[in-house]
Amino acid sequence: MKRLFSILAIAGIMAFGTVNANAYTATTTATTVATLIQDEGPAPAEELGFHQELKKRFIEGGPGFMGIVLLCLILGLAIAIERIIFLNLSTTNTKKLTQSVEDALKSGGVDAAKEVCRNTKGPVASIFYQGLDRTDEGLDAVEKAVVAYGGVQMGQLEKNVSWISLFIALAPMLGFMGTVIGMIQAFDKIEAAGDMQPSLVAGGIKVALLTTVFGLIVAIILQIFYNYIVAKIDSIVNEMEDASITLMDLLIRSKK
Repeated sequence: MKRLFSILAIAGIMAFGTVNANAYTATTTATTVATLIQDEGPAPAEELGFHQELKKRFIEGGPGFMGIVLLCLILGLAIAIERIIFLNLSTTNTKKLTQSVEDALKSGGVDAAKEVCRNTKGPVASIFYQGLDRTDEGLDAVEKAVVAYGGVQMGQLEKNVSWISLFIALAPMLGFMGTVIGMIQAFDKIEAAGDMQPSLVAGGIKVALLTTVFGLIVAIILQIFYNYIVAKIDSIVNEMEDASITLMDLLIRSKK
């Protein structure tokens, strides 16, 4: 504890010294800059940061379509993050589960194997449990139960994924619609002025380009998440199919 207080005290002294040094440096720098400004005139405009530049472009693109595109991004990311968390929690060590079920069948029978599946999370364990629950009805009933419940589990894995694909298609569409509206506004200004001046069409063309860019950015971001989710679902489904075949083999061997 004393050593901790000593370290904190030394860090405080160093921080205080650093603050004083920075304050002195800042004062000196401010004085120098003020002198240079008086001698050389006004300084050039400061460049905007990334967030400030993004906010500026978002406002320039128009709150209507840009807000809808942003809403697509927020909803798409919310669904994607929820699916990723759900799929990661649904991932099971299939080899370990299969070995545990096999050991339970040898030592305690079907009830012990069902208890192992009941204490394990994930769709593979649920399929195992449904199959083991119908062992008294024969292997055909087990196979039908495994296939039917596998379809149910697949539906749960793919839940709400179609909404992500909708937002992927909708975001660039809204961007292109903003492009068309911006070009229409530019031609309306040209028609009202009766003259082709760059300043008249610059605003409309900027709106058109910004909405298109933001729509494409949203679609690209969501597409990356969508591909990851689809690949994760395919991996889990393959594990479910392999586990179903393994379960049937285990039950056949146990019957013999």
